[in-house]
Amino acid sequence: MGLKKELNDGVAAIFRDQWTTRKGRNVPEPEDLKLSNDAVEFDRATILYADLAGSTALVDSKNWWFSAEIYKTFLLCAAKIVRSEGGAITSYDGDRIMGIWVGESQTCPAVRATLKINYAVHKIINPALASQYPSQNYKIKQVVGIDTSSIRAARTGVRGGNDLVWVGRAANYAAKLTDLDLEPRTWITADAYNKLRNSEKLASGKSMWKQYSWTQKDNIKIYGSTYWWPIND
Repeated sequence: MGLKKELNDGVAAIFRDQWTTRKGRNVPEPEDLKLSNDAVEFDRATILYADLAGSTALVDSKNWWFSAEIYKTFLLCAAKIVRSEGGAITSYDGDRIMGIWVGESQTCPAVRATLKINYAVHKIINPALASQYPSQNYKIKQVVGIDTSSIRAARTGVRGGNDLVWVGRAANYAAKLTDLDLEPRTWITADAYNKLRNSEKLASGKSMWKQYSWTQKDNIKIYGSTYWWPIND
C-alpha cells in the first residue's frame, strides 16, 4: 500500500468511526487505550505546565552543554516535585513538562507543586548554577500555568510510535498561561483559584495571589503569584 492511500484511509477512518468512551479514575497509560477512536473521560482534572522561560535566547547565546544542563536541572526538579505532590507526568516537550492530577484532591497539590518549583528555581538551581559557573551571570526563570476542567485522554500516533493526547480546556489554558511575560512565576485560572484552601491562598495572613485580566482570553479572571512554597528536607 502506498503512503497516500495509507493517509487517505487513516484520515477517513478517524472521521468516520464512532467514539467509545469510559469514565476514568486514574491517569491511563497509552497501552490502556486503543489507537482507534477510544477515550477515557474525567469529570475534572487539574493540569500543570511548567515552562523554562527564555530558552531560545539560552541556546542562541550559550554552549550546548550549558543549555543542556539548564534543561536537565529544571526538568529534574519539576518532575520530582510533581510526583512528590501526587501528580502524574504526562509529557516532556523540550524545555517544558506537563503534569496532571485527578481524583478528589487535585488542585491544591497542583498549586503547591508550582510554588515548590518556584522555590527550587530560586533556592536550589540558581544558587548551584552560580556556584558552579560564577562567570556565566545567568539565572533560570520559569513560568507555570494551571487550570482545572473536564478532560479526555485519547491515544494518538501510529503503531510503534504513539502517546496520549489530552483534550480539554485545562490542557490548553495551562499551556497558554506560560506565554505570559510578567512578574508572577505562577499563573492559575479563576476556576483553579476557587478550588484552593486558605493554606494555598494565604501566607502569614496575606494573599499570595494577585488578580489579573487575561487580555488574550476575553479578559477572563486569572491569578498570578510570585510566592514560593518551601521544600523541607
